[in-house]
Amino acid sequence: MEYVKRIIDDEISEQLKVCGAVQIRGPKWCGKTTSAKQHAKSVLEMQNPDLQSNYIELANTKPSLLLQGDKPRLIDEWQVAPVLWNAVRYSVDSSGLFGEYILTGSATPKEFSNLHSGVGRFANIDMKPMSLYESGDSNGKISLQELMNGNKNIDGIKTDLTYEKIAYVLCRGGWPNSIKLPENLALKTPKNYIDLLCDSDISNIDKVKRDPILARNILKCYARQDSTIDSDQALYDDIRSNAFDISETTIKSYINIFKRLYIIEEIEAWNPNIRSKTAIRTSPKKSFVDPSLAVAALGCSTSELMLDINTFGLLFENLVNRDLSIYARKYGGHLQHYRDRYGLECDNVIHYDDGSYALVEVKLSGNRIDEAEKHLLELNKLINESHEMKIKPKLLMVITGTDMAYVTPNGVLVVPIGTLKD
Repeated sequence: MEYVKRIIDDEISEQLKVCGAVQIRGPKWCGKTTSAKQHAKSVLEMQNPDLQSNYIELANTKPSLLLQGDKPRLIDEWQVAPVLWNAVRYSVDSSGLFGEYILTGSATPKEFSNLHSGVGRFANIDMKPMSLYESGDSNGKISLQELMNGNKNIDGIKTDLTYEKIAYVLCRGGWPNSIKLPENLALKTPKNYIDLLCDSDISNIDKVKRDPILARNILKCYARQDSTIDSDQALYDDIRSNAFDISETTIKSYINIFKRLYIIEEIEAWNPNIRSKTAIRTSPKKSFVDPSLAVAALGCSTSELMLDINTFGLLFENLVNRDLSIYARKYGGHLQHYRDRYGLECDNVIHYDDGSYALVEVKLSGNRIDEAEKHLLELNKLINESHEMKIKPKLLMVITGTDMAYVTPNGVLVVPIGTLKD
């Protein structure tokens, strides 16, 4: 199968020039190994069933032998033998060379907290399933980076990504091996992922037996709060309404496992110096690494999703979160969100390493664009009035599920997700 270039490929190449080792982290099936192999000159596959036991024994006796090979050497799923982390660290410390190793991992081992951090010699790259641009579902006629650079000539740019097609790509997800499959087969991938996750992965990660039924229940409840900043207590109460005898400690342990397996994540709150800290809500926003996993956890079909506009809207925001994080990361950006007790909010704040940032609202349908624009203008006004904020936003943008881009009379950009790229 011909390799489809990923946006993080450039970051992998760049980091190999300045670091001894690069670790690519992310969920199973997102394409880590395939992308890593494009940059490696030799490969050690720790999950090879014919050789795994030998590899683990060797890792525990003389790990340096496993590191032999042309460089960069890929160690795929290194967490199978966590001792390899320190072996790689020692190797790069000793050689002082760049681009020695690439490590991939679809889970964070429990022992990781006891391993040397690798600061200064390791680079961590978080990989997600494909964005709509990478999967070919966005035409990429509008570049996020060009918008940040001031090129806002977008009026009239269109996409053929319809409401129905958005529902489909949301349910299908960005899993590389399913992108080209017929629709009925592609939709099976997220369901299969949840089954594998709950039936085996949650127990295999640290050899602790966990309940698949409880795991599915927790994921379903988490999915109901997708793209929200509801309190953890609200999540616990929802879970315990179906399993009343489950302790919060147990729930937290399952959620931690899902995080270690890169299934769920939290988008931190933006805390600018524009209002009292007591007025700003600091709770993180809950999200899945790919919206298709939330759909699978809820047991929704594409047709059911289109009939539930509230759920569709929240999961669409998850889709946008995934894509924006991929596009922004290429240029040193990361996602946050803003909400205060006065009701003022912003779905996404994209911060870049140079201090620049963008304010972004997400609305599936066109009839809520005016509402989103109002939020953005109110927040921008508050920022402009603040004596503490030295840098003003470079971009006010609403990302939608509509078909045409334009700039409002107030200067807010309306951008369909089906036109966006890095």
